[in-house]
Amino acid sequence: MKIVFTDKAPKSSLLVASVYEDGSFGSVTKALDKAANGSVKLSVDNTEFNGKAEKMLRLPSVNGLNGQLILLGLGDAKNHTSLILEKIGARLFACLNSLREKKAVIDLSDIPGVKNLPVAECIAYIASGALIRSWSFDKYKTKREKDEIPVLSELVFVSPNVKESQKIFDKLAAIAGGSHLTRLVVSEPPNIVYPESMAKYAKELKKIGVKVQILGEKEMKKLGFGALLGVGQGSIRESQLVIMQWMGNKFGQKPIAVVGKGITFDTGGINIKPSNGMEDMKYDMAGSGVVLGLMKSLAMRKAKVNVVGVMALAENMPSGAAQRPSDVVTSLSGQTIEILNTDAEGRLVLADALWYTQDKFKPQYMIDLATLTGAITVALGYEYAGLFSNNDKLCDMLTSAGETVGEPLWRLPMGKAYDKDVNSDVADVKNVGSGRGAGSITAAQFLERFVNKTPWAHLDIAGMAWDKAEKPLTGKGATGYGVRLLNEFFAKNFEK
Repeated sequence: MKIVFTDKAPKSSLLVASVYEDGSFGSVTKALDKAANGSVKLSVDNTEFNGKAEKMLRLPSVNGLNGQLILLGLGDAKNHTSLILEKIGARLFACLNSLREKKAVIDLSDIPGVKNLPVAECIAYIASGALIRSWSFDKYKTKREKDEIPVLSELVFVSPNVKESQKIFDKLAAIAGGSHLTRLVVSEPPNIVYPESMAKYAKELKKIGVKVQILGEKEMKKLGFGALLGVGQGSIRESQLVIMQWMGNKFGQKPIAVVGKGITFDTGGINIKPSNGMEDMKYDMAGSGVVLGLMKSLAMRKAKVNVVGVMALAENMPSGAAQRPSDVVTSLSGQTIEILNTDAEGRLVLADALWYTQDKFKPQYMIDLATLTGAITVALGYEYAGLFSNNDKLCDMLTSAGETVGEPLWRLPMGKAYDKDVNSDVADVKNVGSGRGAGSITAAQFLERFVNKTPWAHLDIAGMAWDKAEKPLTGKGATGYGVRLLNEFFAKNFEK
């Protein structure tokens, strides 16, 4: 979808203007009402429309006006945040798209700037919300009803400072583009997205300045990736480790590393999952999907930060070659791992990826993202991702970034008592706890043994990577959770 900024509203068959929560009109709507001899206000007075944020009123015909008018509720302007504005933009797109219009002019140039958001920036955030919501995944639908085919192709936003709105929007569009890439690979079926095809997506980022290195099974075996390779040994698909580097800070900044779990399909292996709901396991690679989208967005917006992104990719399948419960593998760190449950595989691929990353790149911080445990949804539902860390400062930075962009985190405890629960009788560590509960915590304790005291945070995004209910910004399906959070984390703390 094309988004354009202009300083004068062109003629259009569909115009969007603003109303605030107390029912007051902005200057643009006042002028339209005056031109229509008061019929806009009369129409509003005869409805329950009150100008609350994200609410809309469609006026198909107003005396004195050409075409349709949509009044967009902006709520209490004094309480606007970038997130509220993006949600307004997303709701606006959904409404306009449902009207089957090809183009609309949105004149919100009278919106008051609030806090640290000047008018031009407010408009850019509304446009960003529309862009985020515009993405959909329907490429495999060969037969669709006419009203299912999107037709909205252009939004024109009126801004008092076109240059500033465009500048802000370009950065936000880069982040949205990264999020859209994440949502694409998470949505694709597992016969399309598998370890080697994910590596091909990464290779495409070379065109925008990302350095990409790919380790196949031969290279990983030589290096000693026993934990990662054990997970993928039952599959005909070759496991991969993809290392991406964006070095946008030229002043010797130590990199921040982001590592993603990439199980492109998870049957559970020999400990096979129940058939009901197994189709959801195509998105067990969402952590790596976030890393891929993040690297794209950093490069597109020329972020002044040094980031290493690592995707640990494998397919967990049952076969005659598959890993068995009670196997013992030697990880890249040299620590031995007793495999008690082949469905606790994400922590195994991450164990080797985390150790490799901290050893090779010596990052100042290391963050991993993974759809790691069902237990996290028992603890937090589908409202927060779980946050585990050995560093309070890192936790605070990530939590603050999540609050800003609407991708919230909730920190859970770690400690020696939990750590003892993953001690093994026959190896250094076992890949599941004793079964007494705290499954997300014991999984995090397992991972901590492979970070080598690097300041680290683990984000368990199992409840946040996919939405079965429609959400304001992303609708249903893959959410891209983590891309916007980490972009905000970098911009706020490392790009000043």
